[in-house]
Amino acid sequence: PRAPAAMGDGPEPCPQAPLAVLSKVELRVSCKHLLDRDTLNKSDPCVLLLMQTQGQWMEVDRSEVIKSNLNPVFAKIFTVDYYFEEVQKLRFEVYDSHGQAGVGTHDDDFLGGMECTVGQIVAQKRVTKPLFLKYGKFAGKSTITIISEEISGNNGYVELAFRAKKLDDKVSRVPGGNKAGWAREAVLSLILLPQDLFSKSDPFLEIYRIDDDRSEQLVYRTEVVKNNLSPIWEPFKVSLNSLCSCEEKRKLRCVVWDYDSRGKHDFIGEFFTTFEEMQKAMGENKVQWDCMNPKYKIKKRNYKNSGVVVLLDLKIHRVYSFLDYIMGGCQIHFTVAIDFTASNGDPRNSCSLHYINPYQPNEYLKALVAVGEICQDYDSDKKFSALGFGARIPPKYEVSHDFAINFNPDNDECEGIQGVVESYQSCLPKIQLYGPTNVAPIISKVARVAADEERTKEASQYFILLILTDGVVTDMADTREAIVRASYLPMSIIIVGVGNADFTDMQILDGDDGVLRSPKGEPVLRDIVQFVPFREFKNVSATA
Repeated sequence: PRAPAAMGDGPEPCPQAPLAVLSKVELRVSCKHLLDRDTLNKSDPCVLLLMQTQGQWMEVDRSEVIKSNLNPVFAKIFTVDYYFEEVQKLRFEVYDSHGQAGVGTHDDDFLGGMECTVGQIVAQKRVTKPLFLKYGKFAGKSTITIISEEISGNNGYVELAFRAKKLDDKVSRVPGGNKAGWAREAVLSLILLPQDLFSKSDPFLEIYRIDDDRSEQLVYRTEVVKNNLSPIWEPFKVSLNSLCSCEEKRKLRCVVWDYDSRGKHDFIGEFFTTFEEMQKAMGENKVQWDCMNPKYKIKKRNYKNSGVVVLLDLKIHRVYSFLDYIMGGCQIHFTVAIDFTASNGDPRNSCSLHYINPYQPNEYLKALVAVGEICQDYDSDKKFSALGFGARIPPKYEVSHDFAINFNPDNDECEGIQGVVESYQSCLPKIQLYGPTNVAPIISKVARVAADEERTKEASQYFILLILTDGVVTDMADTREAIVRASYLPMSIIIVGVGNADFTDMQILDGDDGVLRSPKGEPVLRDIVQFVPFREFKNVSATA
């Protein structure tokens, strides 16, 4: 979940619940009847995807450039996070690329744009809208189609490596038609010599998924291998959802073309298969198909094929979801760390953040219960580690930044959330609130346990550390270093800011405004920290 931005000192409105990513959504784009901006050839279209963030349009991603094509089907798949409770505005802009300083520059011709929301695309699954130029003017008959697919939780991806053998050599054809047309094409052919006039075919492969309505969706387009009738294409990865909708028997159409820089690619041949059939290529095995040209098959008596396409290798990579791990037996080990520094105020004073009100729990207890009650469902023994920091503790009353609040150094676990609450309440009269606010020792302590789990390679435990604090940490450099180290381990950290302090610096640890780095500049491997200022949620439900 993402925490709302910190509020000012004015009246606090009812806060928006933190947004959780419901899913990731794949968007496929195609266009029809684009404007032709080029003189000799057709437009070379490319699509830019922009998302509105805080009133500003920010580029998310861009497609490949398709040469000389007014009806492009883009191979690029855009991936966006889907938040149910947020209006996510998207803008698609189509340009005729001139290949100079990147698409979207002043040197490129704007072919039209379209705005919509992620919700609209997801709800309709397929959206076709006209493209508009500036000032709301239609871009002729140009349309853009967006098709959405949810990436399912149990989705994985597959790595494929193809080659072909003895493909047909597609030499240039003699211009046909009427005399005027022939003359015009003859002149053009002198200016733009056909690329295969003095060389062999330049093949590339396209894979299409055939959907239930018999429509075809482009899954992947390989690179072009120049002047080669037995090309070996670079291995590539696609999601199983994209390739076959996670259905092994879904039919796939694979087409081999001879590339033409003017967009008039020559059809070499095609074949049909399924992901189920492709899987025979795992290990040392290989699978091959005859690449067939239906017209040649009818016209030529002894026609065998237009070449052979071979699947050299197939590797399946399963992407496991949170539920996959939980249902596979993974336990969540929950640890809470409580700030006992003097800035909280004397616990005997009703103004203290640690004051125990018999009628209403304080903010520390509210945050503890809200998070702990979620985590306890994933921990079979219902025992939670409870630690404190920043206090003088008995018997010598020396400052400790890592002590068990049940005062049992050999076993810091409490029975259930209620056990943590009782240990918290009983330890308050026995300690002296002091300082400073150092959290790196506790992060490192939990990380050591997580490292032991990591070495087992069993994925049987995941560690969540909840840090409850009333101010900015004092050991910021050490904390950043500890978080970077922990980002390599099965561990996440939730920091809840209690009270009305200025928590601006704590947002650095969250990493939402950029990648968190150690003092030496090393980035975190994963974003494992979530910071939430509790004051924005204290008047709403624990669920928020």
